[in-house]
Amino acid sequence: MSIVTKIEGWGNSHRPNWLVIFRIVLGVFITFKGFEFMFNIESLKITTEGMGMMFSGAALAHYVIFAHALGGPLIIFGLYTRIACAIQVPVLIGAVIFVNYPKGFLSIGSHMELEVSLIVLIGLVVFMIFGAGKFSLDEKRRKEVAHQQ
Repeated sequence: MSIVTKIEGWGNSHRPNWLVIFRIVLGVFITFKGFEFMFNIESLKITTEGMGMMFSGAALAHYVIFAHALGGPLIIFGLYTRIACAIQVPVLIGAVIFVNYPKGFLSIGSHMELEVSLIVLIGLVVFMIFGAGKFSLDEKRRKEVAHQQ
């Protein structure tokens, strides 16, 4: 039994029910941010170009939009939740370290974006460990596979 299977089994057996509501709210927020970035792609490109990597602005901007616009609905419905969260984690780590951390904690000008980014990052890590929960398409798929065997 691999370590990933052990973590998945532990997460499935130790999951509180209130995480289902948090998963849906998190997915809605990530989807909203994806569409917000999509409609303001120029400001996102400027932000990502400020990281100092050559030709990274457009590529990172498109990755962020793709990850949020696709991953958010997957998280909402609980479909491939662990994979969708894993795709989101690099985006949020970049948001915390490179974009929001220089602005500081409780900064009025950033509208507390660092705190929100940290909460979303922690939420994504939690769902990578605990999975989608009882009311999800992942759980339905798991039951169907167990029923067929």
